[in-house]
Amino acid sequence: MNTRGKTQFISQFALLLSILVLFCFTPLGNIPMPFGMVATLAAIPVVVAALSLGLKAGALMGGFAGLFSLIIWTFMPPFPPLAFIFTPFYSLGEIGGNAGSLLICFVPRIAVGVVAALTKMAFKRAQPDKKNMWLCFAVSGVLGSLANTFGYVLGVWLFFSDQVTGVMESAVLAVLSGVILTNGLPEAFICGLTALALTKPIQMMARRQRSTLG
Repeated sequence: MNTRGKTQFISQFALLLSILVLFCFTPLGNIPMPFGMVATLAAIPVVVAALSLGLKAGALMGGFAGLFSLIIWTFMPPFPPLAFIFTPFYSLGEIGGNAGSLLICFVPRIAVGVVAALTKMAFKRAQPDKKNMWLCFAVSGVLGSLANTFGYVLGVWLFFSDQVTGVMESAVLAVLSGVILTNGLPEAFICGLTALALTKPIQMMARRQRSTLG
């Protein structure tokens, strides 16, 4: 990548990172859902980075999303009784976070970018003529978002089943099923729709910038 290409990459990544900060640290990144649940939009900049800038950029953006989530759940948790799931620096009585908290916080969010980028690669191999790229963007967004949801659910199941059951006074399976239905599926739909709407214009803008730079 030449100097101009690096500059363009950094500027696009910085723009998406600023959107991620906005989504993570302001109410703009949260959409109220039924039953008091909230759908978050943090996966959207990660998916768009993966589709526009590649796998490494998507994984790195996912890492930033994990870092921001760690900060939020450590210092200003949206739902304190379950903050230990996302941070080892928070405890509720005898229940506290551990190394599993870090895995839950970072790995699913990194997986968003990785899965989105790999999905795009699979589409390009299947259709070298780049037909139906709109479908590629939408499916990449949906699968990337679902990777985050199911990564989170798997992490909770592996590391905190008993603790969640005790805190929520409900079977962990019921709690996680509720997360998938009321958070995971709406987030996947929103992410797929937004990836479809944003990725193509961003790519077109990048091509115009490259042609302008010569």
